[in-house]
Formats: sequence, structure tokens, C-alpha cells
Amino acid sequence: MQTSNAVLIAGPTASGKSALALALAEKRGGIVINTDSMQVYRDLRILTARPTVEEEARVPHRLYGHVDAGMNFSAGAWIADAATALAQARAQGRLPIFVGGSGLYFKALTRGLSAVPPIPADIRERVRARLDRDGVELLHAELARRDPQSAERLKPRDRTRIARALEVVEATGRSLTDWHREGLPPLLPPGETAALFLAPERDALYARIDARFDAMLEAGGLAEVARLAARALDPLLPAMKAHGVPPLMKHLKGELTLAEAATIGRADTRHYAKRQFTWFRHQLPEFEWVRPEAARGWLEASIAWNAVVPERG
Repeated sequence: MQTSNAVLIAGPTASGKSALALALAEKRGGIVINTDSMQVYRDLRILTARPTVEEEARVPHRLYGHVDAGMNFSAGAWIADAATALAQARAQGRLPIFVGGSGLYFKALTRGLSAVPPIPADIRERVRARLDRDGVELLHAELARRDPQSAERLKPRDRTRIARALEVVEATGRSLTDWHREGLPPLLPPGETAALFLAPERDALYARIDARFDAMLEAGGLAEVARLAARALDPLLPAMKAHGVPPLMKHLKGELTLAEAATIGRADTRHYAKRQFTWFRHQLPEFEWVRPEAARGWLEASIAWNAVVPERG
């Protein structure tokens, strides 16, 4: 059996990643490190299916709910926080277990990331104001003049990424393409990890997604969105686009019934799961695809499940 310096557990939403990570952390004395771009936001515990307070008390958890929804949190900001969490795990002699569904975060972790500097708030606000005033088509045309490679790569109506590319040009005088050539090294290069992608049967996963979304509503998901709506944040912020948030906000405005909003929320989440399968297959082929029922056996063979800490309880 090999000894891995870290475990990476990826997979589509609602595939059972968090439960697997928690069980492994208890067996091996590990630290669970969030690798999901929505679970970083403290405002959205229910709708992002963050671990419960009770689960977080069972083993150390890092990078969950540590960011305000008003922040435009990026993969670069996450990788800096992940480096600190990884160093803490190693200093404590604990197994770092990275778990989540955000492919870009895992790619940054294992492949590195472009060294784009932070964008000043005044520049970001100025670009966003122009986006609202002039429309995405005009900004895409400007991007085509100032950073033609990025403009060609992006869809003409991709508001968030077009704004981001213009912000970089405004702030640095250089294109995103230029910055991408000068990358930061990976925190966990190939060969240092046991990396799996939980791959449940599609129909069963979609049924689980639907049931979980309904359970989220029963657990207070609508009230959570109401508190977020009361803050009147920029709708382009990542937290404002979490699955279920936009349609539930429309319901709160009287534009949709709750049933209609829930139908959209469930469908959006299923579509996201489908995209996760496709993204990981093409972008991170080194992850081993494992059925959920076989995941513990795969981990036993990969990292000696009981080798560090005896089973508790």
C-alpha cells in the first residue's frame, strides 16, 4: 500500500463526497479542506449543503463558510487559503483531505494557477457599472480590441468572465493571456495524492439532487435566500448565482411561485452535475473514477485506511 501526502475527493454535487471525507478523516485523523467554490460563503450553509455544525465538530474542517457573500472570491484567493490549510495539516501530522466539486479549484491545486494579481475594488466597481450601463455586447467589443485572445475564447454574453478580463487589463495593463503564461506552481503535484472522482449512476444522482433540493427548502433554504436578498448585493457576485438562489429571489419578488422556483433550482443543479462529469473527464483525467459504493474499498487499497488512527466509536 502506498502512502499519499493528501487525498482528493471530487465528484458531482450530491454524490456523497462530504460523507466519504468525514469517514476518512475520522479513520485517519485527517483534516477536511473545502474545495467547493460555493461552500466558502458563510451566508449559504443550507443551499450549498455545507457540513452541519455537528459534522464539523467531529473532525477539523477548514475553508467552510469563511468568506462573506459580498466578496468576489476567486480561485487565486482559495489557493492561498488552501496553502495555509495544507501547511497546518502537515504541521499537525494530519492527513489533508480536499473535498468538493469545483474543478477549477482542484486544477489549481494539482496543476498550478496563473499569477494574476488582486484587482483593486475601485476598478472592479467601475467595470461592473459600465457593464450594467452599456451592456455586455459593448464590453465584449472593447475586450476584442484590448485582449483579442480572451475575447475570442469567451462567449459574447458571458458577463462575469468578460468583466473579469477587462478588469485585469484595466488594473495591470496586461491581458489575461499574458498572465496565464506565468503560473504559480501546484501545491500538490502529480504523484503526491490519491485522487478520486465519485461517479454515481446518473438517474440515481439526479433523483438525489431533486430530493435534496426539496429538503433544503424544508430546512430553511428560502429564509436563507431572503436574508441574502435583504443585503442588496451585486447580482454578479458568485454567491448570488449559487444554485437555487436566483429563482428563489425571483419568488421573493413575486415573479415566480415557490413551486416554479424549486423546479428551476432542481433543474439548474442537475445541469451543473452533468457539466461536472464532462469537465473532470476532459480537464483532470488523472482522477480515478469510482462508484460511491466502491469508494471506501478504493481508499483502503490506495492509502491504508486504518494505518494511522484506529477506528473510533
